[in-house]
Amino acid sequence: MEDEKIVELYFARNELALSATQEKYGALLLSAARRFLGQCDAEECLNDAYLAVWGSIPPERPQSLLAYCCGIVRKLSFKRLEYNFAEKRSPKSAVPLDELEASLSGGEDFKEYENIDFSIAVNKFLQSLKPEMRVVFMKRYYFADTVPEISADLGLSQSKVKSMLLRARRKYLNFLKGESK
Repeated sequence: MEDEKIVELYFARNELALSATQEKYGALLLSAARRFLGQCDAEECLNDAYLAVWGSIPPERPQSLLAYCCGIVRKLSFKRLEYNFAEKRSPKSAVPLDELEASLSGGEDFKEYENIDFSIAVNKFLQSLKPEMRVVFMKRYYFADTVPEISADLGLSQSKVKSMLLRARRKYLNFLKGESK
């Protein structure tokens, strides 16, 4: 079923919209949630996402139902991740973010970065990267792909991916230092 028809079902408050969304995008959305959460949490997050989509369409009319649903799943996954951290659990998905944080801190105080608008800074930083490095950086730190997954997806050796990530983290640190001045 086409996305426009599914959105119309949401506007008609027809429950078939949920089953159509699940049928068309369920596996992809579950996979996105699993990038950050374990299986059980991912399934719970996906159910919460379906509820959020049901509650937000209408009045929202997304241009891309997939992007809209992915955004909700991602937001809910991070909320669940925050909850897991608050409970002193350490999910395996935090590794990429810990990796990035460690490269930023380097034993320094984060106060240096207090005045930076990170959403703007990250976008500017990503635009400054070559396309291949940008893709690797996004796959690792946005989508939480592992080095072997990135390597297989892009046809690069794992050592090349690791060195690209190391260089990207260094560039990111230098970029943020420049932005904080």
